[in-house]
Amino acid sequence: MGLTAAGIGSGLDINGIVSALVDASFVPRQVTLDKREATVQTEISAIGTLKSAMSEFQDKLEKLQDLETFDKRKASTNLSDYLSASASSTATPGTYNVVVKSLAESHKVGSATVSDPDAPIGEGSLTITAGVDDDGNPLSMTLAVEADDTLADIAAKINSSEDNPGVTATIITGDNGPRLVMSSDKTGTDNQISVTATDTTGTGLTDTFGAMEELVAAANATLTIDGLDVTSQSNEVKGAIQGVTLNLKDADLSKTTKVTVTKDASGAKGAVEEFVEAYNKLQESIGALTAYDPETEAAGPLQGDSLPRSITSQMRNVMSSSFDLGNGEKGALSQFGVSFDRYGKLEIDDDKFKEALENDMSSLAQLFAAEDTGLAYRLDSTIDVYTQTGGLLSSRDDTLKSQLDRIESDREQLGRQMAAYEARLFKQFNAMDAVVYQLNSQAAMLTDRLSSLPGLVKTK
Repeated sequence: MGLTAAGIGSGLDINGIVSALVDASFVPRQVTLDKREATVQTEISAIGTLKSAMSEFQDKLEKLQDLETFDKRKASTNLSDYLSASASSTATPGTYNVVVKSLAESHKVGSATVSDPDAPIGEGSLTITAGVDDDGNPLSMTLAVEADDTLADIAAKINSSEDNPGVTATIITGDNGPRLVMSSDKTGTDNQISVTATDTTGTGLTDTFGAMEELVAAANATLTIDGLDVTSQSNEVKGAIQGVTLNLKDADLSKTTKVTVTKDASGAKGAVEEFVEAYNKLQESIGALTAYDPETEAAGPLQGDSLPRSITSQMRNVMSSSFDLGNGEKGALSQFGVSFDRYGKLEIDDDKFKEALENDMSSLAQLFAAEDTGLAYRLDSTIDVYTQTGGLLSSRDDTLKSQLDRIESDREQLGRQMAAYEARLFKQFNAMDAVVYQLNSQAAMLTDRLSSLPGLVKTK
């Protein structure tokens, strides 16, 4: 009869013995794999943190690559009731006197009133024209009106048509009854509405839309700028003052609004300050990743790694270089009040920086934003080598992920070895257990036989 449980023949805890032997042989190797995996995962996380910090800094360079960041204008008004103003970099600083004489109006026309808004109007078509395209050609659409279309149906068709030339239809019910009112979406005399009705049967469309009543006349905005007459199709007046947009609000011939255009250094100031802050934040991230605390003996995940040192070194070399400021002059970042402190971080000398913003903005602009050769462009190219798809950080990440794949492969192989070793031990111990069981059985049988021999005296 075979054994039904491990150790029943010998009395040994075979399961425990095998488990202990397997653990003694393989747990240290499992621990080694776990440590390797944890180290690689930590490094992958560190590379991700570094890449994120570098990308964030790179984003701040975008504004500094635009010359307009250093050449902004702002417009202000002494009165806010009649107009507001904005200015682009092409505006010339100065003061302009503006009088708004009249505002631009949208054309509005109304159909004849109908007795029942839910009754069909008639079958046929409406051709609606409003304004012209860029080439001066009229913009129009022809709307098919079905025999059962009501006034509301016609309004809905006008508003939803893909060919709508810029007209909004609304039903207004007055004392005489409901009527359909069409309003031009744009102001000015160039955007007047005309409607032509064509009946297929009866005269319903012609009776309703054949003679549209003008409710509000189309009108252009009129104003004077420094005494010169200006007419505009819209209440948004562009180009009358170079680089300045006037948004008209109200008209009063007796009120003069002073529009003042000045240089605006706030955009450049903010962009440079964001640049300094982002660089210092990047260096803090690199510092945390490469730090070593001798008291706790704790090291950052990239401590001793040459990659972050190389990044810092290359960026600092670029920022310490001289740049073409235009007109054959050369200059460095430090002469504009931005320099490194003894800890390797950037700091701003407020007095020097303010002077550069007020008196040497063009040179500061060239230093940062000169295409391809400016500081912002060169830094962007330097960082891009690391952060771009397929760059050095991506390559490092791919290498680390390959290490994880190898660790997983080693773990699977270790699992197979453990299973094979465990099976072999069980086989050996079970064989030993069976032998011991057999020997014990034979010993018990001999003892029984000997005790039954004649003359054998049993001892107590």
